[in-house]
Amino acid sequence: MRIELILLCMSVVLGFVHIVLASHAASLQRGYRWTAGPRDERLPPLTGVAGRLDRALANFGETFPLFVAAVFVVHTTQAYGALSTTGAWLYLVGRILYLPLYAFGVLLLRSLAWNVAAVGIALLLLSVMYR
Repeated sequence: MRIELILLCMSVVLGFVHIVLASHAASLQRGYRWTAGPRDERLPPLTGVAGRLDRALANFGETFPLFVAAVFVVHTTQAYGALSTTGAWLYLVGRILYLPLYAFGVLLLRSLAWNVAAVGIALLLLSVMYR
């Protein structure tokens, strides 16, 4: 299997990590009765680490489809090479770094990690354009 596809699978695992961390943090803040319930009532936004983990999950949900699409285009056009490999690695590493940086409220470095992941997506697309 191509490394880009392996890194895509690893990114799916990272998505599950996001979901688990965000849901457990929300449960700790709101209580497990809320987690197990229908969640019909309107509650104030999550705060602190729970809020940041929730927002990091939402952010992952915004970038991950773009990464999937870029890997799909690389795969279907067989545009594999140094650009696509580097791009896939940058996306995954950037997203892995982003999670704890956002969770702990680290300014600027969090944005840098996001940009690393975004450059990764761009490199995947460039690998298709310049194959």
